[in-house]
Amino acid sequence: MLLSLERICYVWVWRFPESFRALCRDLLGGLPGEPVDALRRFFYAFKAIQAIVFLGWCLYYGNGSILPAGGNLLIVATGLTLIAIGQVFNFGVFYQLGNEGVFYGNRFGYEIAWISDFPFSVLRHPQYVGAVLTIWGFFFGMRFPHPDWFLIPCLETLYYFVGACLEQ
Repeated sequence: MLLSLERICYVWVWRFPESFRALCRDLLGGLPGEPVDALRRFFYAFKAIQAIVFLGWCLYYGNGSILPAGGNLLIVATGLTLIAIGQVFNFGVFYQLGNEGVFYGNRFGYEIAWISDFPFSVLRHPQYVGAVLTIWGFFFGMRFPHPDWFLIPCLETLYYFVGACLEQ
């Protein structure tokens, strides 16, 4: 449930930006740069929740250990490679779009230029693909070959896919 909060928030902001703006104004006391900066703050909170859930999963199913389950260097290297590729896409999105572009500034009246350079030249949703690759890499490196290694990545992939579809 905790992992779904991020996707729910972003779909809400995409579909109903004025209600998010009202929340920022009324509940958050008119933060400077709102609502884009408020959404950026939520982003950091969501990433903290993800990290806690992911590490908690590894601790629980790893019997108190957060060391890679397989101990195989090739598995860990593959996981790290997926993470690195995912982060290249994510950093590329942040570099190309900036704060206003990444955090739905176009929904709040900011003029955001259409970008067709990397990573948008490669993928339609590079930030989502980057996040999903990072998640798959983390769990592959940390939990493979145990039978639970793919559960959270599958769930997160579904969340990101549905979120991307609902943001059309």
